[in-house]
Amino acid sequence: MLNLRAVSDASARTADDDSDEALMQAYAGGRASAFEALYARHRQRLYRFLLRQLRDPALADELYQDVWQRVIAARADWRPDAGFASWLYRIARNRLADHWRAARHRPPPPQDAESRLARVPDDDTPETTLDEHERRARLQAALDELPDEQREVVLLRLEQELTLEEIGAVTGVGRETVKSRLRYAMDKLRGRLAP
Repeated sequence: MLNLRAVSDASARTADDDSDEALMQAYAGGRASAFEALYARHRQRLYRFLLRQLRDPALADELYQDVWQRVIAARADWRPDAGFASWLYRIARNRLADHWRAARHRPPPPQDAESRLARVPDDDTPETTLDEHERRARLQAALDELPDEQREVVLLRLEQELTLEEIGAVTGVGRETVKSRLRYAMDKLRGRLAP
């Protein structure tokens, strides 16, 4: 299996000033260091996006590897019609959709979710730890209650920092639809998390 996490960050730093699109074109032209730079830029956010959607590290690892393998396989056919990040997250979203179709349901949170949260190290007082644990659990529960389309735009906007246009390109809907989904989701989250 391809071990993309082992790609060196050192060579990626040489391309820090290149746009994602320029790096992808260079990679399509045969420059391997351009891929390393793209990978270094997007690996953590992409993995975090998949993990938040799947809530299963082993499955997130599997889909993560698959997404990058698809990027590698499609490099010769890539065209800069949309930004690289939009293209990358569209691949990830399609891979998630394939997974959900195969599973025919969204899996419940892991049975040990509470114990996982409890194991998160915190140097503060026990009261602070309890408050933080409760806030995280409330936020996750509120996110879980959102319709899939709303949860997806919230995660792409807040965690992946994609623009409304980029989210539209990833999800295949217009900017106004993205804006509407994001507004409804934020209203629901505020209502759910209000004291």
